[in-house]
Amino acid sequence: MGSKIVELSSQELEGLLVILRTRFEENLMRHQKIDWNEVNSKIIANKEKQLALYLMEISGGEPDVISYDDINGDYLFFDCSAESPKGRRSVCYDRKALEERKENKPHDSAEGMAYNMGIEILDEEQYRELQKLGSFDTKTSSWIKTPDHIRKLGGAIFCDCRYETVFVYHNSAESYYASRGFRGSLKV
Repeated sequence: MGSKIVELSSQELEGLLVILRTRFEENLMRHQKIDWNEVNSKIIANKEKQLALYLMEISGGEPDVISYDDINGDYLFFDCSAESPKGRRSVCYDRKALEERKENKPHDSAEGMAYNMGIEILDEEQYRELQKLGSFDTKTSSWIKTPDHIRKLGGAIFCDCRYETVFVYHNSAESYYASRGFRGSLKV
């Protein structure tokens, strides 16, 4: 994705906050006992997080608050789009896989895009937590954070949800598909 934006304009921020508030209010079961005004204040106070949320949104992630960390005082956002975000599909797993691919290279890697956006790729536990909030990836799949021992052997893992069940699969890290992207998380 490689964003050239360094800071949102007041108009972009205002538009983003309207979208996030509307999504928050339409999906209250995702974040019971969380007050939008407190979330809004945290977003307004951090330009770096504003940009990350904006990039999550424009790439099709539909970020939403899913929890609050009492210890650190952070709100946790996950990509909550029904399917893997459209603007983040057709990517291999990481930079090493991108460099090693000899023909038909994808435009980017999941890890590279996540880094450029300022977000983290969901791990398996987070992915399973997301699935408790609704039905996600019933037609697509999403790369998830791959354990080092698997990645060192050339593999990467991804998940989807079929038959109301989360499935975890493996593939070579160099592979990419039009229906596979990645989902991210962001602490604000």
